[in-house]
Amino acid sequence: MGELRAIALNDVAGPSARPVHVVMPGDVGDPRSVSGGNNYDLRICRELGAAGVPVDERVVAGAWPRPAPATRAELAALLEELPDGAVVLVDGLVACGVPDVVVPHARRLRLAVLVHLPLADETGLGAAEAAELEQLERQTLHAAAAVVVTSDWAAHEVASRHGLEADRVHSVLPGTDPAPLARGTDGASRLLCVAALTPRKGQDLLVEALAGLGDLRWTCELVGPLDRAPGFVAEVRHRIADHGLDERVRLTGPLQGGELAAAYDSADLFVLASHTETYGMVLTEALARGIPVIAIEAGAVPHTVGTAPDGSIPGILVTSRDTAALTAALRGWLEDPGIRSHLTTSARGRRAKLQGWAESSRQLAEVLEHIRLE
Repeated sequence: MGELRAIALNDVAGPSARPVHVVMPGDVGDPRSVSGGNNYDLRICRELGAAGVPVDERVVAGAWPRPAPATRAELAALLEELPDGAVVLVDGLVACGVPDVVVPHARRLRLAVLVHLPLADETGLGAAEAAELEQLERQTLHAAAAVVVTSDWAAHEVASRHGLEADRVHSVLPGTDPAPLARGTDGASRLLCVAALTPRKGQDLLVEALAGLGDLRWTCELVGPLDRAPGFVAEVRHRIADHGLDERVRLTGPLQGGELAAAYDSADLFVLASHTETYGMVLTEALARGIPVIAIEAGAVPHTVGTAPDGSIPGILVTSRDTAALTAALRGWLEDPGIRSHLTTSARGRRAKLQGWAESSRQLAEVLEHIRLE
């Protein structure tokens, strides 16, 4: 993270404080479109407001990052009405695909772009489309006064791929709410994956890995939106049926509130097979409940999983996106009580080291105050 002067939230709060204008995608509050990025946006707005930093929340509905002309015009009008020198934080999904709309306002506004995932990293893109999105994103980020990302790994990745000065890219980790220890089911067999069903999240690989464990007792719940990639969802359902796993693998759709808490509470193990992650909030949500994780070692995942105070890793990180490797890790968990005991102890130790949302909002306020004063 770039070097900034130390600052408390009280330094930017108070009756005379200027608002932070936060621009988010239109589905940010839609319970059917739950995502780590949406949760981060909403929570950081709430935490800044609770700390006394005025927040002006704006949403622009559209097919981001490829909006229709009317949506582009709506975003342009929104930015146009903001006063010169206003501090504006725009979600990268909105900003990065439309530099022709955003960049003209970058000089008169104090613009920060929040990149949850580089546009070109979404799986399923053709080479030409990925290259085009990369180029559009680069234009937007070079015009911004600051770029905010959700991990130190992502800060290095975004700075290097776009040729940005390191001190313009700032890591503000998501916070994690304290949670009670999960009660689990039998300590082994209840597996949980929380992620939108999309190619990037790798539920197809997970189903293939689980198919190799037919001789063992387990169930797996796949929680997350089913409307992002209908073709992929159909493929996952086909694989489940083809392997005869209909009674063992359940697609529940998105869950929130008490229903999501109940899913975590009954879980013995959390599993994530993503191709890449710039943080992975669901991992820390599981660890906050003392649930060990098995995950593909992709992107920021090793940093997010972290270590317990004794230096142990609270899970198993699979270094290869290989079905056999993931099956082996899962089999080790299911068959070996010693592995389960060690990982559970480590996961419970990791809870104490997780960052809270108050610290996340303090870090973000520091970045925004820095660009206001530049």
